[in-house]
Amino acid sequence: MAKSTVQKIQQVAIAALKNAEMLLAEWLPDGVRQGSEWVARNTARADQGKGSFGVSLTSGKWNDFADSDAHGGDLVSLLSYLQGCRQVEAAMQIDQRLGLGIFQRNGEAQASPPMASTPTKSQLRQQVEAERIAALQKAAQLAKRLWQSAQPACPGHAYLVEKGISPYRLRQTPQGQIMVPLYAQGELVNVQLIDAQGNKRFLKGGQVQGAYAPLGRVMPGKTLYVCEGWATGATIYAHTREPVACAMHAGNLESVARALCERYGHLEMVIAGDDDRATPGNPGRTAANAAALAVGALVLFPAWPKEAPHSLTDFNDLARWYRQQGGHDE
Repeated sequence: MAKSTVQKIQQVAIAALKNAEMLLAEWLPDGVRQGSEWVARNTARADQGKGSFGVSLTSGKWNDFADSDAHGGDLVSLLSYLQGCRQVEAAMQIDQRLGLGIFQRNGEAQASPPMASTPTKSQLRQQVEAERIAALQKAAQLAKRLWQSAQPACPGHAYLVEKGISPYRLRQTPQGQIMVPLYAQGELVNVQLIDAQGNKRFLKGGQVQGAYAPLGRVMPGKTLYVCEGWATGATIYAHTREPVACAMHAGNLESVARALCERYGHLEMVIAGDDDRATPGNPGRTAANAAALAVGALVLFPAWPKEAPHSLTDFNDLARWYRQQGGHDE
């Protein structure tokens, strides 16, 4: 990268910081200002945990506490990260948005957008919300079509074999991807697709927050376990035969717990949390404790034997480790 381009990117970063709150309201419209920081969901990650993303309004530094690789020192690198583009491309977008004219095409400054046509923050929020709702509806319709046309999941699927779990009522795409259904208010709203290597993705734009994958039948007044991933949930269900709701990620535990309490009333709820011992801040344990406190639930974590590797984090890890030792995974 030429030195002149680096200097232009630095100039744009300085100008962007002066307009930080306006830009962040456009890039992360569901965020809020908390002191000198813009706090929002990380839209570049599938889990999109609320409040997991922080951007300094005074320095431009940004960080995702749930992802040690997601951090940067200015707003140019932030836009580059959010859009998955090069920093020079992000800088050019900001340059044009602010009408700076720092980058030029064919020796002429880029035209500044007419100030009169610049949408207000309220209009931007309304537009983003309308697009979000449309994406949710589109994903839910696609989820229903995929689910209805799919066959029952094969017990010999590589992912299920690796995790040592049964497919229960999961389904499978013609391309061999496991389909985990996500429900909200009794409606199928999304699916998680898992390939043979364990790579996971949700349908683009589909609901995840507040949605969950069920195992067994939730009954008012009965015990219900709430956990993170589906493999963990399947392990808990196999050992307890009690219903389980899989929230899919730590940042969704509280939302799912609250939604289930609202839907079913009194539940003997147990938050079965991950124990991310090797991760700074232990986000799994932190989120599980917060969810349990929010709804008055019990909380449960794996009981690690002294010889168990520190890399193990959840109940499925523990069950598989016991099997590898030739012992019982009770």
